[in-house]
Amino acid sequence: MALSLKKKKRRPDPRTSQDIRAERLRYREAASAPMDLPFLLLTLLLTAMGLVMVLSASFPSAYYEEEGNGAYFFIRQCIFAALGLVVMFILSRMNYQSLRNTGKGLMIFALMLLVLVIIPGNPIAITENGATRWLGIKGTILRGQPSEVAKIAVVVFFSATISKKREKMQTWKHGIWPYVAVLLIISGLMMLEPHLSGTILIVCTGLVLMIVGGIKGWLVPVGIGGVAAAGVLYVYLVLNGTIEYGAGRVISWLNPFNTDYYRSIGWQSAQCQIAIGSGGLLGVGLGKGRQKFLYLPEEHNDCIFAVICEELGLVGACVVMLVFALLILRGFWIALHARDRFGALLVVGFMTLTGLQTFLNIAVVTGLVPTTGISLPFFSYGGTALLCQLAEMGIVLSVSRQMPAPENG
Repeated sequence: MALSLKKKKRRPDPRTSQDIRAERLRYREAASAPMDLPFLLLTLLLTAMGLVMVLSASFPSAYYEEEGNGAYFFIRQCIFAALGLVVMFILSRMNYQSLRNTGKGLMIFALMLLVLVIIPGNPIAITENGATRWLGIKGTILRGQPSEVAKIAVVVFFSATISKKREKMQTWKHGIWPYVAVLLIISGLMMLEPHLSGTILIVCTGLVLMIVGGIKGWLVPVGIGGVAAAGVLYVYLVLNGTIEYGAGRVISWLNPFNTDYYRSIGWQSAQCQIAIGSGGLLGVGLGKGRQKFLYLPEEHNDCIFAVICEELGLVGACVVMLVFALLILRGFWIALHARDRFGALLVVGFMTLTGLQTFLNIAVVTGLVPTTGISLPFFSYGGTALLCQLAEMGIVLSVSRQMPAPENG
């Protein structure tokens, strides 16, 4: 019996060469369209305001620690701001569709960095304040946080894969378990550093993308209720004495001036509240704050919002929060008008990261939540963070270039 082997015919592309050329031309024209000017201006405004506040907040500690060079941290931040703006401009000119195929590779790279930072005895792993979160050469500008790369990787990977699944996001096999597994792996690695605030940001952003991507509706209130219940239960068990980990933070959060913790865990919260109260309505004046003179810890980093409140007052703090709100709202507006599902998810992811990080930082500084290490986007000192934040804004601007033009009439 003769067997006839037939080659499987390749499914012909219904499009003609002219159609393909026309489609490529449309994408090229869309990518060269003007970017969203309000979003760009708000990003530049926040970056400029952040640089001014870094100079003001860091001058005393830089003068004391760097042998009279009060502009030490400011100069380093300016270098990363310049690099970040260049990266933002380059990414804004690129077609964001090219990121579709980079999600998996970017995620693997981020996981490799997270593993590398927790390897015992790693000479390029940097430990500060009891946490090993950095890779690079200590004391130099050549250092960075793998968690910042992980944030971008999660947004790009989740957006690329969720945008293809559509109805499959309603199933546990395709819409729940794969993404929960990724979030659990990343959370586990980051908690080994440990890095609680970064873990919260990544997990919450991933969950938001899953919700926007179309998971079953009843899972949303169940998930939110579960997280809230877990938080309340944790606080109760800490106050009850059942759990000892983090007990000092919770007690000092409830009363920062508690005599048992005031000189240790409660010092940061207490000094933040003193700085905020000293600012009053209009502040003591830019550069004239007193708490930054070696009283307030992390004054140019996690606690820079307290310096803003002291020097610019309630009015200045409200202006800063208003600019953040306008940036985030404009970002979600871009997501609503994005050309496709992938672009919308990218913008939602990056805006969720920015909004949640801003809220948590302000909540920690003002005493709304227990103290944890989390920076204020665009303001806090940190080269890797600023570079990655501006890169994220560049991707958002790239999506804005391809928004469909409004119809006339």
